[in-house]
Amino acid sequence: MDQTPDILITNDDGIHAPGLREIKEALKGLGNLKVVAPDSERSAMGHAITMLHPLRVVEVSHGSELFGLAINGTPADCVKLAVHSLLPRLPRLVVSGINLGPNTGTNVLYSGTVSAATEGTILGIPSMAVSLRSFDKQSDFTPAGIYARQFAEKILARGLPDGILLNLNVPAIPKETIKGVRLTRLARYRYRDRYDRRQDPRGRDYFWLTGEDAEVLNPSSDADAVAVEQGYVSLTPLCYDLTCRDFMPELEGWI
Repeated sequence: MDQTPDILITNDDGIHAPGLREIKEALKGLGNLKVVAPDSERSAMGHAITMLHPLRVVEVSHGSELFGLAINGTPADCVKLAVHSLLPRLPRLVVSGINLGPNTGTNVLYSGTVSAATEGTILGIPSMAVSLRSFDKQSDFTPAGIYARQFAEKILARGLPDGILLNLNVPAIPKETIKGVRLTRLARYRYRDRYDRRQDPRGRDYFWLTGEDAEVLNPSSDADAVAVEQGYVSLTPLCYDLTCRDFMPELEGWI
């Protein structure tokens, strides 16, 4: 029986994203790599799943080689469909990324990249999200791929606790200038969002989200956003259990 582990690779930038190509290249040799990703960009989809229209699967090749499967759904859809219908067995690891742009702080709640890894965790599969702190598609994803492979190897060897996933954010600087890996917690952001009111050619109003960068409210060195800005790789353990246990004793008095 083949003991080579299956590794599911996905993202939210779409199957043609350069970060997806890099992560597949970086993980070569670790297992049977299976790419199942959205057919186009699905950034900031959060943990949405598709219920009101059918999901379709299309093979995507690079030259004569099959690269992966494209799904007309969300990142969470890709993981759910892959695990339940497309893969012959349960993968040993889910890797989501490499995302173009960081997924730090409160952004993890919006992130399709992190949500794909979260879905893997919900399904009982050790999972990791990987992001690059850059929005330039010409950025070098190689350092992020190197660190992703390192932690993928550790996860395959050691596993992860039930309900825990890893969130890896890598600065967009040369590998030799990265200062190391820092264990971090989520930064707390205050967003300065703004919606521009505009008009379409028919004179109808519409709104476009804009605004400035978020302000970090806890700018200590162990905040993930701060660590990446300072040139460190940020490694944050996340869990999808959002229960606020600290407030439960007080809340009990409300009942």
